[in-house]
Amino acid sequence: MKKEKAIIEVEDLTIAYDDKPVIWDNDVDFIDNSITAIIGPNGAGKSTLLKGILGLKTILSGRIEIMGRDLKDVQKEIAYIPQSSSVNWDFPTTVLDVVLMGRYIHCGWIKRPTKKDKDIAREAIKKIGLSDFESRQISQLSGGQKQRVFIARAIASDARIYFMDEPLAGVDKKTEAIIMDFLKESQQNGKTSIVVHHDLNTVEKYFDHIVILNKRIIASGTVEDAFNKENIERAFGGEINV
Repeated sequence: MKKEKAIIEVEDLTIAYDDKPVIWDNDVDFIDNSITAIIGPNGAGKSTLLKGILGLKTILSGRIEIMGRDLKDVQKEIAYIPQSSSVNWDFPTTVLDVVLMGRYIHCGWIKRPTKKDKDIAREAIKKIGLSDFESRQISQLSGGQKQRVFIARAIASDARIYFMDEPLAGVDKKTEAIIMDFLKESQQNGKTSIVVHHDLNTVEKYFDHIVILNKRIIASGTVEDAFNKENIERAFGGEINV
């Protein structure tokens, strides 16, 4: 049996808010070329784990390696889609402007986007079905359309690893299908996706690997091996119908 290769290694990770640990002493590997779900109850630290890996939260202790290197050495290889609720959608910017942000890491903060960058952004917008909206202010979009704009930005970035914080929460079926088609196509192209996910009923349908978390790692591995009643009850407590 072929041994799975880790693209991200997390060791002894502890993160606290106001000196109160949110997650502690966590060891977990994220597997290369996988679509991995991070699941757990509310307050389990799922988003915190993601943000800790991305350097968006200060860690108290631990070691994180991405492709065997420090985060600062691989930032061009990473795309991040935050929770929709954490974004200021009233900011006056267009769909094209947001998607072009995915190109900034390639053209640098000083240089302006080139025609090639704009062509890549427009192709990404076309791919998620919003070509008629590229000049639309993001505040005028529906919830599903807003999430699709973030997917287009990720497509434009041409990253190696995609981090997504609940991208399927509250979206319509069409947007859900677009997001999952993107993740599966990315996997076919050798890329890795790590997704904070809330719907236990779609885990087996959408993901091949899983991390089950409740402040500490309850289980991790393939969905087939780790996504079972015992681990779900250890994480969520009580009877969970899946």
